[in-house]
Amino acid sequence: MEEHVELLKKYKFEKQLKKLNKILHRKSVLIYGAGLFFKEIKDNYDLSKLNIIGISDRKYQLNQEGQEDLGYKIIPFAKIFNYKPDCILIATLNTYNIYQNLNNNKKTKEAKIKILPMVEKPFFDLLKEVLG
Repeated sequence: MEEHVELLKKYKFEKQLKKLNKILHRKSVLIYGAGLFFKEIKDNYDLSKLNIIGISDRKYQLNQEGQEDLGYKIIPFAKIFNYKPDCILIATLNTYNIYQNLNNNKKTKEAKIKILPMVEKPFFDLLKEVLG
């Protein structure tokens, strides 16, 4: 969708991706969010420097584990912690609630998994998201 591409340009995602590549060098990364927004990221940017071990989304069922979607191994949400990712990148348009749920999850804390938005938003855009 054109609006997603424009949003990624507005947020200077190319620059953000370079930063993520540095921060996550040699770290295992799980993508959370397999919707249109991530599809636009995947189709328009080179993610090959990220060590992406799989993709998770609430739409995936347990019996889909190991299959592929968008070119990545499907990891159902219930199985995320079995894969022991160093980082979960939230690749959705609205990240706040997902971030809160993952960050407050006991298993995330025990495993010391870093939770990051794939696309950082300016403060006021994030505030709008939080306040609804």
